[in-house]
Formats: sequence, structure tokens, C-alpha cells
Amino acid sequence: MTPGQPAQSAADFAELYRALRSRSAWAAGERGALVALTPARVAVAAAEVRTGRTVGLAAPVQTRPGPDDPEPAQHSMTAVPDGGTGGLDFAMDRFAMNVHGDADSHLDALCHVVYDGTLHGGVPADVVTASGAAALSVEAARDGIVGRGVLLDVPRLRGVPWLEPGDHVGAEDLAAAEAAQGVRVGEGDLLLVRVGHRKRRAELGAWPSARARAGLHPSALEFLADRRVCVLGGDGNNDTAPSPTEGVDFPVHVLAVHAMGLHLLDYLCFEELAPLCAREGRWAFLCVVAPLRLPGATGSPVNPVAVL
Repeated sequence: MTPGQPAQSAADFAELYRALRSRSAWAAGERGALVALTPARVAVAAAEVRTGRTVGLAAPVQTRPGPDDPEPAQHSMTAVPDGGTGGLDFAMDRFAMNVHGDADSHLDALCHVVYDGTLHGGVPADVVTASGAAALSVEAARDGIVGRGVLLDVPRLRGVPWLEPGDHVGAEDLAAAEAAQGVRVGEGDLLLVRVGHRKRRAELGAWPSARARAGLHPSALEFLADRRVCVLGGDGNNDTAPSPTEGVDFPVHVLAVHAMGLHLLDYLCFEELAPLCAREGRWAFLCVVAPLRLPGATGSPVNPVAVL
């Protein structure tokens, strides 16, 4: 799809939402689609490991303000060693982050998206208070998210270094990338979609990506429903900006998290993984995601690891 893709009407979005929610009824509980990650599937995913090489999929945490990160993470030293005293000493520091910003890699829990007064599975939105979320928090992933990761590289498919802001990835792009790469996305997989956001940012500099970024078109979520994936991750926000949907600013978040029960991984970095997969000719691997245990939190900073 191109930036000229016709806008999606509110009625078309509502119909798509209802269809995806119905097809994802199997994922309506506290863990959402993570229920697909059975011990048997994790064991099968472990068989994807051939070389034992590990690749971190998070970008370095940003601590300086930028066009896409007006409230960067805060890192400060609370104690520095006194080299002149001898004996035992400690260096200590403190860290704070706006988890759902537009620069740092993070996981969205199922309590993150409120739509029409409810959370995923029809849970009332008032379970989220100033004290945190009493349901659907990041604690649902407390034992980690471990499964078969599949990377689909859309810029590689199109023969470009990255997709320009405002461009859309459709279901046909995902199917074509899958065929070109000789891999098939299956039930319980962690689907990672590269749009080249990180490469563009590294080469051209940061921009106000809250207003303009490449991402998935809402209709692409039908591909995910067909394959019953359990996690969606991207090197951008997963949503396109501006939104192609009338009246909904983050349609992919609404469909993925609220309707389908998918945990989202936003603003990952695939610039080491993608060329490695291309050289080895395989695009599936063991993927390990270990969010922080933050009871009541709507998400967590995270560094997913691909094990090839």
C-alpha cells in the first residue's frame, strides 16, 4: 500500500473490529493471545536455535530530548565511588521512563488500550486507577514471553532502505514478504515487522514521528488473525501516522490489543537482526521477551532477544 491508500471509514473500521474480536475469542482472557504459547510450542521454538547467536532487539534508551522524545528517560547517579578512600564502595544510579513514548523500545500490556469504555475482553476501564491496573497489567507476562519469532522485512521486499513516514504495510505486503523470504508465520508466533524506522532515524535524524511514521494498515490485522500470532512487534509504533481511519488515531493498537489480545512491542530495532537473517537465509528464531515485573503497570521497557 502507499500513502495514497484511501482513508478507512468509521463504519469499515467498526466492521473490521467486530470481525477480529469474534475471530480472537480464544484469546479473551487475562493473558490474551499469550495462551497460544504452550510448553509444547515453546519447545518447538527452541528447535529454531542453530548457531546460538543472540541479538538484542531494543534500541539504546534515549536520555536527551529530541523531536520524537520530548520527555526522555532520566538516568542519574545517586552514588559515585570515592577512589581515594580504599576498601569497599558502590556506584549506584536511578532510572525513570515514560514507558509509552515514541523513541524507546517497550511492551504494551493489555490494559494499555481503552476503547469505548472497556479494556480487552470487555473488562471495565475503571479497573485502571491512579494506583495502577487491577487486571490485564504487564504481570500477565511475568513468566516471560518465549516463542518462535518471525521477522518480515517490508523495505527489503520493496527494494528500499525504509518506508517513508505515512506509508502503510498491508496484508498483501506481509504475505509477499513471507513468500519472498521463504518463511511462514504460524499459530503462536511472535510476528516482527520491519518498516525501517530505526534506519531512517539513524541516517536522517529524529523527526516528530508522533505526527508522521510508517506502520501497518488496519486491514493487515486480518493476516495476523488468520495465522493466530500471539505478539506483534515493530521498529516503529506499529500504527501509521497520520491514521488512515476516520475517528481513531491508533487503529492498529485498538485492533491488536483491544480486539485480539495481542501484546505489542513498539520501537524495536532490527538493524542487526535483518542482515543476519538475510545472510543465513532464515527468518525464524527463538525469541525471548522478559518485561519487568511491575504490578499494575500498563507496559514495560524491554530488550527482546533473538536466538538464532
